[in-house]
Amino acid sequence: MRGSANGAFAVTSQTMRSAKIALSALLCAALVAACDSGSEPVAVAAWAPPAESEIPADSFGASVRRGLALLRFTPESLPAYATSSLRCTSCHQFDGRKESAPPLITAHARYPRYLDRTGAVVSIQDRVNYCFTRSLAGNALPGNSREMSDIIAYLAFLSRGAPVGGLPSVPTGMAPMAEMLVGDTTRGRELFTATCVTCHGVDGAGAILGVPALWGAQSYSIGASMARHERGAAFIFRNMPQDKPGSLTAQDAFDLSAYVNSHERPDSPGKEFDFPGGDAPADVPYATRGHTPPRPTPRLLPRANPDGATVPAPPSVRRGAP
Repeated sequence: MRGSANGAFAVTSQTMRSAKIALSALLCAALVAACDSGSEPVAVAAWAPPAESEIPADSFGASVRRGLALLRFTPESLPAYATSSLRCTSCHQFDGRKESAPPLITAHARYPRYLDRTGAVVSIQDRVNYCFTRSLAGNALPGNSREMSDIIAYLAFLSRGAPVGGLPSVPTGMAPMAEMLVGDTTRGRELFTATCVTCHGVDGAGAILGVPALWGAQSYSIGASMARHERGAAFIFRNMPQDKPGSLTAQDAFDLSAYVNSHERPDSPGKEFDFPGGDAPADVPYATRGHTPPRPTPRLLPRANPDGATVPAPPSVRRGAP
Protein backbone atom coordinates (compact mmCIF):
# COMPACT_ATOMS: atom_id res chain seq x y z
CA MET A 1 0.00 0.00 0.00
CA ARG A 2 2.77 2.39 0.90
CA GLY A 3 4.61 1.78 -2.34
CA SER A 4 1.40 2.18 -4.35
CA ALA A 5 0.60 5.50 -2.66
CA ASN A 6 4.10 6.87 -3.20
CA GLY A 7 3.96 5.88 -6.82
CA ALA A 8 0.64 7.64 -7.28
CA PHE A 9 2.02 10.80 -5.61
CA ALA A 10 5.08 10.74 -7.88
CA VAL A 11 2.92 10.45 -10.98
CA THR A 12 0.64 13.25 -9.82
CA SER A 13 3.55 15.61 -9.04
CA GLN A 14 5.13 14.93 -12.40
CA THR A 15 1.83 15.59 -14.13
CA MET A 16 1.38 18.90 -12.28
CA ARG A 17 4.89 20.04 -13.15
CA SER A 18 4.27 19.22 -16.80
CA ALA A 19 1.00 21.17 -16.72
CA LYS A 20 2.67 24.21 -15.17
CA ILE A 21 5.43 24.16 -17.78
CA ALA A 22 2.86 23.89 -20.56
CA LEU A 23 0.82 26.77 -19.08
CA SER A 24 3.91 28.97 -18.79
CA ALA A 25 4.79 28.23 -22.38
CA LEU A 26 1.31 29.18 -23.52
CA LEU A 27 1.44 32.47 -21.60
CA CYS A 28 4.84 33.33 -23.05
CA ALA A 29 3.61 32.52 -26.54
CA ALA A 30 0.56 34.71 -26.03
CA LEU A 31 2.70 37.62 -24.87
CA VAL A 32 5.07 37.25 -27.81
CA ALA A 33 2.13 37.07 -30.19
CA ALA A 34 0.64 40.22 -28.71
CA CYS A 35 3.93 42.07 -29.10
CA ASP A 36 4.43 40.80 -32.66
CA SER A 37 0.92 41.87 -33.65
CA GLY A 38 1.54 45.44 -32.55
CA SER A 39 -1.08 45.35 -29.80
CA GLU A 40 -1.22 48.47 -27.65
CA PRO A 41 -0.71 48.13 -23.89
CA VAL A 42 -3.86 48.14 -21.82
CA ALA A 43 -4.79 51.72 -20.92
CA VAL A 44 -4.87 52.61 -17.24
CA ALA A 45 -7.83 54.71 -16.16
CA ALA A 46 -6.86 58.32 -15.41
CA TRP A 47 -7.05 59.32 -11.77
CA ALA A 48 -9.55 61.98 -10.77
CA PRO A 49 -10.29 63.44 -7.34
CA PRO A 50 -13.43 62.15 -5.63
CA ALA A 51 -16.57 64.25 -5.94
CA GLU A 52 -17.99 66.14 -2.96
CA SER A 53 -20.90 63.70 -3.00
CA GLU A 54 -18.42 60.93 -2.15
CA ILE A 55 -17.49 62.39 1.24
CA PRO A 56 -18.24 59.51 3.62
CA ALA A 57 -20.96 59.72 6.25
CA ASP A 58 -18.66 58.99 9.18
CA SER A 59 -16.35 60.86 11.56
CA PHE A 60 -13.73 61.37 8.87
CA GLY A 61 -16.38 62.70 6.52
CA ALA A 62 -17.53 65.19 9.17
CA SER A 63 -13.96 66.47 9.46
CA VAL A 64 -13.70 66.71 5.65
CA ARG A 65 -16.89 68.77 5.48
CA ARG A 66 -15.66 71.12 8.22
CA GLY A 67 -12.38 71.54 6.35
CA LEU A 68 -14.22 72.36 3.13
CA ALA A 69 -16.32 74.94 4.97
CA LEU A 70 -13.14 76.54 6.32
CA LEU A 71 -11.77 76.85 2.78
CA ARG A 72 -14.97 78.48 1.57
CA PHE A 73 -15.58 80.79 4.54
CA THR A 74 -12.10 81.34 5.93
CA PRO A 75 -12.33 84.90 7.31
CA GLU A 76 -15.82 84.32 8.67
CA SER A 77 -14.82 81.07 10.39
CA LEU A 78 -11.31 82.01 11.54
CA PRO A 79 -11.24 85.79 12.02
CA ALA A 80 -8.20 85.62 14.33
CA TYR A 81 -6.17 83.75 11.71
CA ALA A 82 -7.57 84.89 8.35
CA THR A 83 -7.47 88.63 8.94
CA SER A 84 -7.69 89.81 5.31
CA SER A 85 -10.63 89.74 2.91
CA LEU A 86 -9.26 86.65 1.15
CA ARG A 87 -10.44 83.10 1.68
CA CYS A 88 -8.69 79.89 0.60
CA THR A 89 -10.98 79.57 -2.41
CA SER A 90 -10.05 83.05 -3.63
CA CYS A 91 -6.98 81.43 -5.18
CA HIS A 92 -7.83 77.71 -4.96
CA GLN A 93 -11.02 78.03 -6.95
CA PHE A 94 -13.78 75.44 -7.28
CA ASP A 95 -12.86 74.19 -3.80
CA GLY A 96 -9.31 73.51 -4.96
CA ARG A 97 -10.39 71.46 -7.98
CA LYS A 98 -9.79 74.02 -10.72
CA GLU A 99 -6.61 73.07 -12.52
CA SER A 100 -5.87 76.57 -13.86
CA ALA A 101 -6.07 78.11 -10.38
CA PRO A 102 -3.53 76.59 -7.98
CA PRO A 103 -5.13 73.14 -7.58
CA LEU A 104 -5.19 71.32 -4.26
CA ILE A 105 -5.78 67.89 -5.79
CA THR A 106 -2.94 65.49 -4.84
CA ALA A 107 -1.48 68.13 -2.48
CA HIS A 108 -1.76 65.78 0.48
CA ALA A 109 0.01 63.04 -1.49
CA ARG A 110 2.92 65.37 -2.29
CA TYR A 111 3.90 66.32 1.26
CA PRO A 112 6.29 66.29 3.04
CA ARG A 113 8.31 67.82 0.20
CA TYR A 114 11.21 70.16 -0.43
CA LEU A 115 10.26 73.82 -0.77
CA ASP A 116 12.90 76.05 -2.34
CA ARG A 117 11.50 79.16 -0.67
CA THR A 118 12.17 77.55 2.71
CA GLY A 119 15.27 75.65 1.64
CA ALA A 120 14.11 72.50 3.43
CA VAL A 121 11.56 69.70 3.49
CA VAL A 122 8.29 71.00 4.96
CA SER A 123 5.19 69.31 6.31
CA ILE A 124 1.66 69.72 5.01
CA GLN A 125 0.83 71.68 8.19
CA ASP A 126 3.59 74.19 7.46
CA ARG A 127 2.44 74.50 3.87
CA VAL A 128 -1.09 75.29 5.00
CA ASN A 129 0.30 77.93 7.35
CA TYR A 130 2.35 79.54 4.58
CA CYS A 131 -0.99 80.18 2.91
CA PHE A 132 -2.45 81.63 6.11
CA THR A 133 0.51 83.90 6.86
CA ARG A 134 1.35 84.97 3.30
CA SER A 135 -1.55 84.59 0.88
CA LEU A 136 -4.21 85.39 3.49
CA ALA A 137 -1.90 87.87 5.27
CA GLY A 138 -3.07 86.35 8.54
CA ASN A 139 -1.67 84.28 11.38
CA ALA A 140 -0.50 80.68 11.61
CA LEU A 141 -2.96 78.07 12.84
CA PRO A 142 -1.81 75.90 15.75
CA GLY A 143 -0.53 72.68 14.20
CA ASN A 144 -2.54 70.50 16.61
CA SER A 145 -5.79 72.45 16.33
CA ARG A 146 -9.07 70.94 15.18
CA GLU A 147 -9.18 73.51 12.38
CA MET A 148 -5.81 72.40 11.03
CA SER A 149 -6.90 68.75 11.26
CA ASP A 150 -10.11 69.51 9.38
CA ILE A 151 -8.32 71.36 6.57
CA ILE A 152 -5.84 68.51 6.19
CA ALA A 153 -8.70 65.99 6.24
CA TYR A 154 -10.21 67.78 3.24
CA LEU A 155 -6.84 67.79 1.46
CA ALA A 156 -6.47 64.08 2.19
CA PHE A 157 -9.94 63.45 0.75
CA LEU A 158 -9.01 65.31 -2.46
CA SER A 159 -5.94 63.05 -2.77
CA ARG A 160 -7.84 59.81 -2.19
CA GLY A 161 -6.52 57.16 -4.54
CA ALA A 162 -3.66 59.30 -5.85
CA PRO A 163 -0.22 57.67 -5.53
CA VAL A 164 2.22 59.22 -3.09
CA GLY A 165 4.25 61.78 -4.99
CA GLY A 166 1.36 62.71 -7.29
CA LEU A 167 0.84 61.90 -10.95
CA PRO A 168 2.72 63.45 -13.88
CA SER A 169 -0.60 63.99 -15.68
CA VAL A 170 -2.19 65.87 -12.76
CA PRO A 171 -1.35 69.59 -12.41
CA THR A 172 0.41 70.39 -9.14
CA GLY A 173 0.35 74.16 -9.55
CA MET A 174 -0.18 76.93 -12.08
CA ALA A 175 1.81 76.31 -15.24
CA PRO A 176 4.38 79.06 -15.91
CA MET A 177 3.73 81.64 -18.58
CA ALA A 178 5.33 80.76 -21.90
CA GLU A 179 7.40 83.92 -21.83
CA MET A 180 8.38 86.45 -19.17
CA LEU A 181 7.04 89.77 -20.46
CA VAL A 182 7.55 93.26 -19.06
CA GLY A 183 4.36 94.63 -17.58
CA ASP A 184 3.37 98.26 -17.97
CA THR A 185 1.50 99.83 -15.05
CA THR A 186 -0.10 102.53 -17.22
CA ARG A 187 -1.63 100.00 -19.57
CA GLY A 188 -2.46 97.90 -16.53
CA ARG A 189 -4.43 100.74 -14.94
CA GLU A 190 -6.43 101.21 -18.16
CA LEU A 191 -7.17 97.48 -18.36
CA PHE A 192 -8.12 97.38 -14.69
CA THR A 193 -10.60 100.23 -15.17
CA ALA A 194 -12.14 98.55 -18.20
CA THR A 195 -12.12 94.95 -16.97
CA CYS A 196 -11.79 94.59 -13.20
CA VAL A 197 -13.53 97.41 -11.34
CA THR A 198 -16.99 95.82 -11.55
CA CYS A 199 -15.91 93.16 -9.06
CA HIS A 200 -12.82 94.59 -7.39
CA GLY A 201 -13.77 98.28 -7.26
CA VAL A 202 -11.79 101.34 -8.33
CA ASP A 203 -9.72 101.18 -5.14
CA GLY A 204 -9.06 97.43 -5.51
CA ALA A 205 -10.82 96.73 -2.21
CA GLY A 206 -13.55 94.48 -3.63
CA ALA A 207 -16.88 95.90 -4.77
CA ILE A 208 -18.87 92.67 -4.37
CA LEU A 209 -19.30 90.65 -1.19
CA GLY A 210 -16.75 87.84 -1.11
CA VAL A 211 -14.49 89.35 -3.78
CA PRO A 212 -10.98 89.79 -2.34
CA ALA A 213 -9.06 93.04 -2.09
CA LEU A 214 -6.17 93.21 -4.55
CA TRP A 215 -4.14 95.70 -2.56
CA GLY A 216 -4.23 97.52 0.75
CA ALA A 217 -4.40 96.22 4.31
CA GLN A 218 -7.03 93.56 3.44
CA SER A 219 -5.11 92.01 0.57
CA TYR A 220 -2.40 89.34 0.22
CA SER A 221 1.07 90.01 1.58
CA ILE A 222 4.26 90.78 -0.32
CA GLY A 223 5.39 87.24 0.51
CA ALA A 224 2.50 85.60 -1.38
CA SER A 225 3.12 83.98 -4.75
CA MET A 226 0.52 86.32 -6.26
CA ALA A 227 2.79 89.27 -5.45
CA ARG A 228 5.32 87.90 -7.94
CA HIS A 229 5.05 89.44 -11.42
CA GLU A 230 4.90 86.18 -13.39
CA ARG A 231 2.78 84.25 -10.86
CA GLY A 232 0.22 87.05 -10.74
CA ALA A 233 0.13 87.17 -14.55
CA ALA A 234 -0.33 83.39 -14.78
CA PHE A 235 -3.37 83.53 -12.49
CA ILE A 236 -4.89 86.51 -14.31
CA PHE A 237 -4.25 85.05 -17.76
CA ARG A 238 -5.96 81.74 -17.02
CA ASN A 239 -8.77 82.79 -14.69
CA MET A 240 -9.72 86.45 -15.11
CA PRO A 241 -12.10 88.06 -15.60
CA GLN A 242 -14.38 85.50 -14.03
CA ASP A 243 -17.12 86.01 -16.60
CA LYS A 244 -14.71 85.78 -19.58
CA PRO A 245 -11.65 83.76 -18.56
CA GLY A 246 -9.06 83.44 -21.30
CA SER A 247 -10.10 86.70 -23.00
CA LEU A 248 -6.92 88.55 -22.01
CA THR A 249 -3.64 88.34 -23.88
CA ALA A 250 -0.42 87.38 -22.14
CA GLN A 251 0.70 91.01 -22.34
CA ASP A 252 -2.60 92.14 -20.78
CA ALA A 253 -2.01 89.73 -17.90
CA PHE A 254 1.50 91.02 -17.26
CA ASP A 255 0.29 94.63 -17.44
CA LEU A 256 -2.47 93.94 -14.92
CA SER A 257 -0.09 92.07 -12.62
CA ALA A 258 2.36 94.96 -12.73
CA TYR A 259 -0.38 97.46 -11.90
CA VAL A 260 -2.01 95.46 -9.10
CA ASN A 261 1.30 94.56 -7.48
CA SER A 262 2.61 98.12 -7.61
CA HIS A 263 0.22 99.05 -4.79
CA GLU A 264 0.80 98.88 -1.06
CA ARG A 265 0.11 95.62 0.72
CA PRO A 266 0.88 93.84 4.02
CA ASP A 267 4.49 93.02 4.81
CA SER A 268 5.69 89.43 5.24
CA PRO A 269 7.90 89.32 8.35
CA GLY A 270 11.11 87.35 7.86
CA LYS A 271 10.88 87.48 4.06
CA GLU A 272 14.58 88.38 3.84
CA PHE A 273 15.38 84.81 4.92
CA ASP A 274 13.43 83.28 2.02
CA PHE A 275 15.34 81.23 -0.56
CA PRO A 276 18.37 80.62 1.70
CA GLY A 277 20.07 78.77 -1.15
CA GLY A 278 20.30 82.01 -3.11
CA ASP A 279 17.96 80.66 -5.80
CA ALA A 280 15.08 83.15 -5.68
CA PRO A 281 13.10 83.40 -8.94
CA ALA A 282 13.75 86.59 -10.86
CA ASP A 283 10.30 88.07 -10.14
CA VAL A 284 10.39 87.80 -6.33
CA PRO A 285 9.49 91.40 -5.34
CA TYR A 286 11.77 91.74 -2.30
CA ALA A 287 15.45 91.31 -1.53
CA THR A 288 16.75 87.92 -0.43
CA ARG A 289 20.17 86.28 -0.37
CA GLY A 290 21.87 87.12 -3.66
CA HIS A 291 18.67 88.57 -5.13
CA THR A 292 17.67 92.15 -5.90
CA PRO A 293 14.02 92.72 -6.88
CA PRO A 294 13.57 93.70 -10.53
CA ARG A 295 11.31 96.66 -9.72
CA PRO A 296 10.77 98.92 -6.70
CA THR A 297 9.09 97.16 -3.78
CA PRO A 298 5.69 98.74 -3.05
CA ARG A 299 4.94 100.37 0.26
CA LEU A 300 4.59 97.66 2.89
CA LEU A 301 2.10 97.80 5.73
CA PRO A 302 3.22 96.48 9.15
CA ARG A 303 1.52 93.37 10.50
CA ALA A 304 -0.44 93.62 13.72
CA ASN A 305 1.07 90.36 15.00
CA PRO A 306 4.52 89.83 13.41
CA ASP A 307 5.21 86.68 15.44
CA GLY A 308 1.93 85.09 14.41
CA ALA A 309 2.56 86.08 10.79
CA THR A 310 5.58 83.80 10.47
CA VAL A 311 6.08 80.05 10.22
CA PRO A 312 9.23 78.93 12.10
CA ALA A 313 11.88 77.68 9.71
CA PRO A 314 12.83 74.00 9.92
CA PRO A 315 15.92 73.36 12.09
CA SER A 316 18.09 72.75 9.03
CA VAL A 317 17.79 76.37 7.89
CA ARG A 318 17.47 78.25 11.17
CA ARG A 319 20.03 80.91 11.78
CA GLY A 320 22.90 79.51 13.80
CA ALA A 321 22.07 75.90 12.93
CA PRO A 322 25.09 73.73 12.12
